[in-house]
Amino acid sequence: MERDVVVSEHAAASSSSAETRVICRVCQKQFAQYTCPRCNARYCSLPCYKGHSVQCTESFMRENVMDELKQMQPEDESKKKMLDILKRFHLEEEMESEGEDESILSEELIQKVMSGDEIKLEDLSDDEIKRFRQALASGELSKMIEPWTPWWKKPSARSISLSPDGSQLIRHVIVEDTSVSDPMADPESSISEIPEGPESPLPSLKQLTRAEPSPLLTVHLVDILYSYCFTLRLYNGDWCSDPFGASTVALSVSKIMGEDAKPETVSEALTACIEETCSPAYRHTGGFRFAIGLVDDIISLLSLGGNALVCALCDFRRLIHTGERMLKAERVGKTERAQSTQKLRGADRKLYFMTCWVHEQPNEACLSLARLVEVQKASLEEMDSGSQLQRAGRKSDSQSKVLIEEI
Repeated sequence: MERDVVVSEHAAASSSSAETRVICRVCQKQFAQYTCPRCNARYCSLPCYKGHSVQCTESFMRENVMDELKQMQPEDESKKKMLDILKRFHLEEEMESEGEDESILSEELIQKVMSGDEIKLEDLSDDEIKRFRQALASGELSKMIEPWTPWWKKPSARSISLSPDGSQLIRHVIVEDTSVSDPMADPESSISEIPEGPESPLPSLKQLTRAEPSPLLTVHLVDILYSYCFTLRLYNGDWCSDPFGASTVALSVSKIMGEDAKPETVSEALTACIEETCSPAYRHTGGFRFAIGLVDDIISLLSLGGNALVCALCDFRRLIHTGERMLKAERVGKTERAQSTQKLRGADRKLYFMTCWVHEQPNEACLSLARLVEVQKASLEEMDSGSQLQRAGRKSDSQSKVLIEEI
């Protein structure tokens, strides 16, 4: 009798288990392990989730965007902070413009730089050395360099392809007839202008962590992309000329990687990055106008989709890796070296996790985030216009008072 009860219980358990194991509604090959929170469809993997309903994924991201927009109130702390940054930046800019000379460098030194002649400090007088260092600090020399065109602004960036596992595809370059090729064309330009993707397959997030990915990763991605674009723009696309310096700049701009900050909104993330851009250390880059250009770069990268973002993050990792290797050659103390190494390795881990996360996101998510950043850009430009009008009004009032006193 007892044996019959045990057998019947085992049969009931097996029957119950069989009933709960539902086949994936999309591929109909694997057992479904997940349920869509919107339509309750059962699916087995990320590709099946992406393919089960475009409406679900789009509406999910749309709700995230709307939640973000609801937080953009006029009295938002980040908006107040941004207005303070703009006031301070314009005031400092005005003071500098009133006290600056026509050119810090002498005409003779400018001609040497323009002609490409090698300039050594020992060949310069004390006054010329002082002027040269002032020009470096103010960014005057950077105006003489031809601006770099970012790879994400080139037509080839619109057709980046990676394998389904995220690794880069092998490009087959076949030269059939060199006699008819354009002699002025660079044969490697179409290949090398886009950063390479991952050399090996990217693991799934489940392999990296048991916890659910933070919903703030979209916000953190904006911070990281800003830092990446800032660093490449600052070095005119050639971070290889000073990898350690470039990695140091990147960590100082990104509060996520450099200070382990956790901004909760896109507005908060951009405000922190722009504040650093307008600081005395980087104001020579162009300040707020330069920052708005970087926000536009973020929008361009996000609009290109997941493959472009994966390539950008891989390029950023290469920059951090190279900076860490070059740290060994830098003349710094043991404590400083250990701290820098720890920060760079921490940044590398964050970039790798972000790369894996981005790879699993549908392109609709990238486009929704791009639209959100566009809204933030418009808000920033509106605040800047208001700040400039207020400044112009105050300047006009002060001039009127002086005129009245003279009369």
